[in-house]
Amino acid sequence: MSKKHILAPSILSADFARLGEELAACESAGAEWIHVDVMDGHFVPNITMGPFVVEACKRVTKLLLDVHLMIEKPERHLEAFANAGANNITVHVEACPHLHRTLQQIKSLGCKAGVALNPGTPTTSMDAVLDDADLILVMSVNPGYSGQKFISSTVAKVSDIRKRLDALKSSAWLEVDGGIDAKTLPKVLNAGASVFVAATAVFKHPKGTQAGITSLQNAMRDP
Repeated sequence: MSKKHILAPSILSADFARLGEELAACESAGAEWIHVDVMDGHFVPNITMGPFVVEACKRVTKLLLDVHLMIEKPERHLEAFANAGANNITVHVEACPHLHRTLQQIKSLGCKAGVALNPGTPTTSMDAVLDDADLILVMSVNPGYSGQKFISSTVAKVSDIRKRLDALKSSAWLEVDGGIDAKTLPKVLNAGASVFVAATAVFKHPKGTQAGITSLQNAMRDP
């Protein structure tokens, strides 16, 4: 994890009938991580994928697997995702009453530990764990579905968290997920984000997956 900025395509919008091909296209186009959005139908309204999908991804790609748990009681499932091959596991501050313990559990499983917050959750909610987190994930849409419109007020939230991390001299990644495309990526990059999750802009690009990644890479280079 040495690069300053990371592109993490989210397979939420991938063609699962061609998942291996989709991941190969991401890898050959220069994506660094693969983002896996896990939803349980309770914490968020949608139901998506579980450890078996992570394990399948692990078998066909060398890219880092960035697993985002949008589920209730995530502590019950951490070991399953770690065993499936997750490199990063991110949990929501809203879903974890014992957040320190959950982050420690993730690290004990050999994974990097992340904390996510929803658009309506204040940044102060994660102050107590900023020193413990390897990754902070700011949701720039309300989680649950791919293809939603970017919430512009989250740019200020990214900037605020960047200042807090810098004050702590933290090396944690600052990730943004939701409505990220070639127009919105520069906004959060300039605010201090270092990891950019994109689903629709990659896998639903009219010219294909590789073209979608190239478009975002260009936006990263010339914000």
